[in-house]
Amino acid sequence: MSVALVSNFVREHLRARLTLVLLVGIPLFFVLIFASVLGQFSAALGGGVSGRAATAISAGWAAAFLSGALGFFQLVSSRAADRRLALAGMGVGRVVLARVAAALGLAVVVSAAAYLTLWLRAGIAHPFHAALAILSFAAIYTGIGALIGVFISGALEGSLLVVLVFSLDVFSGPAMTSTGGPLASLTPTRKAAQLLMSAGVGRGSPVDDWVAVVVVTTGALGVALVAFWFSVRSRA
Repeated sequence: MSVALVSNFVREHLRARLTLVLLVGIPLFFVLIFASVLGQFSAALGGGVSGRAATAISAGWAAAFLSGALGFFQLVSSRAADRRLALAGMGVGRVVLARVAAALGLAVVVSAAAYLTLWLRAGIAHPFHAALAILSFAAIYTGIGALIGVFISGALEGSLLVVLVFSLDVFSGPAMTSTGGPLASLTPTRKAAQLLMSAGVGRGSPVDDWVAVVVVTTGALGVALVAFWFSVRSRA
């Protein structure tokens, strides 16, 4: 895997003006606006999240939303070019690893933007825990976005499906309901949300929760790897 290739893939997306606008606008929206009404939604659905916990988890949602969209568009927009690169002699494996590394790099950038917004808005009781939790949100949704891109190539349809998955995750998660529902145990960011809310209010988290987040995050990155491999390999 070439570092230069990964760098080119990352710059390819970051130099788009819309991406730069979203990197600033989405965290601001979630942390400054969505967090203020999150408590009302939570109370209506039977949850009890408010204050610093609501602000903290909003940063995770910002990272998730942006990373899911970027994961989807990175796979869809690069499919033809990546196949040509593989056929030109670079090989499927090298291209796929570079794409996944670039996707992870974008997840780090997105997480940093969300983390900085959270820190400026409300401060962070457990900075390191919050950073890891936000990054896990971003990595998980990178895998979800890439997986959606394998099956759907239309920008509108794919974007709407990312939003649908995101919405189900948000409104079935621990921030919104304490009792859960039929989807509660299946939401991919449930443990990450619990970690982030705890970090926001200065509480520690059990080791089992950290292990669960590592497993889910690793699985999501594995899904991204398979998704990019399938996208490049299907006609290489």
